[in-house]
Amino acid sequence: MKAHTHSVTIAAPPARVYAFASNPQNLPRWVPSFFESVERIDGEWVAQSPLGRVTVEFVHDNDLGVLDHTVTLPSGARLTNPMRVISNGDGSELLFTLIQHEDMTDQQFQEDAELVLSDLHTLQRLLESPSA
Repeated sequence: MKAHTHSVTIAAPPARVYAFASNPQNLPRWVPSFFESVERIDGEWVAQSPLGRVTVEFVHDNDLGVLDHTVTLPSGARLTNPMRVISNGDGSELLFTLIQHEDMTDQQFQEDAELVLSDLHTLQRLLESPSA
């Protein structure tokens, strides 16, 4: 399977990037193409998406900047998304590894990669804006 790591430089400290990106309630703000809404139901983060109801689970809070999260689709398929924020001078570098799944065509992988990069740039704009 193919994999590609996307990276974006964010002019904000890693702790701030981590705090914002690790909060599932913020997902609709920076991943609007997939997360329409997110709410906590019976101890799970449940989201509405174009695919229907999905759940999202981040790794436990940590000091290493690891933001890996798993999205469980309506079909029951679980997609793990490796993500990490690291220090880069006075700011941060956010890395997201996209993995081509077995049932994903090369075209779908390319389209997904474009969406991921767009989402990362949205997160960058949000965190670099004065009102963030």
